[in-house]
Amino acid sequence: MKLILIIQVRQVVQRRRNLRKISFVAHSLGGLISRYAIGKLYEHPIGEEPRLNMYKHSHEEDQYGGGKLAGLEPMNFITSATPHLGSRCNKQLPFLFGVPLLERTAAEAAHLIVGRTGKHLFLSDKDDEKPPLLVRMVEDCDDGKFMSALRSFKRRVAYANITYDHIVGWRTSSIRREHELPEVN
Repeated sequence: MKLILIIQVRQVVQRRRNLRKISFVAHSLGGLISRYAIGKLYEHPIGEEPRLNMYKHSHEEDQYGGGKLAGLEPMNFITSATPHLGSRCNKQLPFLFGVPLLERTAAEAAHLIVGRTGKHLFLSDKDDEKPPLLVRMVEDCDDGKFMSALRSFKRRVAYANITYDHIVGWRTSSIRREHELPEVN
């Protein structure tokens, strides 16, 4: 599916030569597919060295990084209820109630239900002994310029439900650490 989005963006850009800007609005798994696609579509600004690791640069530099996506200026990257951190950690899937046995069982069986996507979400995919895809997507790597692409957008927003989202929990969709989570009564 992620390759289809890349192909579709390139086809639209070829057909509509007057386009200058691009935005992505995605829900749930679509947010991960979009993050993958922008990492593959990203073009470094002319004359700038590619960044391999986002942590080697100042916070100021990470605010807006320039670059293009399929030749277009990136404007908005918006996700809603997207499992950015996957589903493998404690309490990432609220419907499993944080029970370790249920979480381990879900991780082992997910690929039977949702195929390769399940392996990606539970961080159990290991291609050529590389780290899981979602782990590789937290920085620029040989697979794609994921963080440079995300930094290239003028605005980046991740919407998350605090309660009543039993599939994609707050922790993964809001990209928050445990101590940053609000207390829910």
